[in-house]
Amino acid sequence: MSESLPDGRRARRAAGATTRPKPRVSVVGVLGELLLTAGVLILLFLGWQLWWNDAIMAGQQSQAASELSGEWAEQDRAARGDTPPPADPGEPVVDTTEYANAEPFAVMYVPRFDAPGTHDSVRNIAEGYGLDVLNSFELGVGHYPGTQMPGEVGNFAIASHRSAYGGGMHEIEQLQLGDAIYVQTKDGWYTYRFRDFEYVTPATTEVLSPVPHHPDLLPTDRIITLTSCNPLYSTAERIVAYGVLESWQPGAANPPAEIASVVAEWEN
Repeated sequence: MSESLPDGRRARRAAGATTRPKPRVSVVGVLGELLLTAGVLILLFLGWQLWWNDAIMAGQQSQAASELSGEWAEQDRAARGDTPPPADPGEPVVDTTEYANAEPFAVMYVPRFDAPGTHDSVRNIAEGYGLDVLNSFELGVGHYPGTQMPGEVGNFAIASHRSAYGGGMHEIEQLQLGDAIYVQTKDGWYTYRFRDFEYVTPATTEVLSPVPHHPDLLPTDRIITLTSCNPLYSTAERIVAYGVLESWQPGAANPPAEIASVVAEWEN
């Protein structure tokens, strides 16, 4: 049938068959594109904040703690000279110094927290648990003021982020019964052993009592309490890990034999 049409009509039909109206740009379309772009940028920022920035801070926190540990060990060797550590360590020495907020006074090392093939979970413990401690490039673990000190009868309670800002307790849920939690001070080394987990609301401050959940009881044990947010990337509740002091060794340059080679790496 098309062959019988006049040339002009055939031309117009052919043009109509191949020409489509140009799409119009709408406000909704532009807004959608902007929202998608903004979403991608936000995801990239979160990825940087939670992964890249976290990795950088973790490395710097670990380096700072290694340096402080080495300084204490050097001071101990200089003060002790050739005198070996006592065969009987006696009762744990308890530091009674009143530390200022954000002032480091201990180093924590938890082998279970190490990244594969590394010994990078060492962190400084400082007084206080504000952002100036937990978000610090040199600290990362905070001590709850008013709770006991390392080796003291009662509850040595500390806090750290589980994700971002170095994630000092990122692997807290991986602790297994009997895992070591080492704490070093200028006076020596305290070895705690993990015993149990608990999940509580942020308002459950009784976990910080000298006898957790029993503020009216007198303590008889030397406890360490690690607290962090739960679940991962959320602040809805708290994960609490309890440990009990197993042993104490005087001298900052006298680490437990099982981690002596690791501690030597920090000084090199």
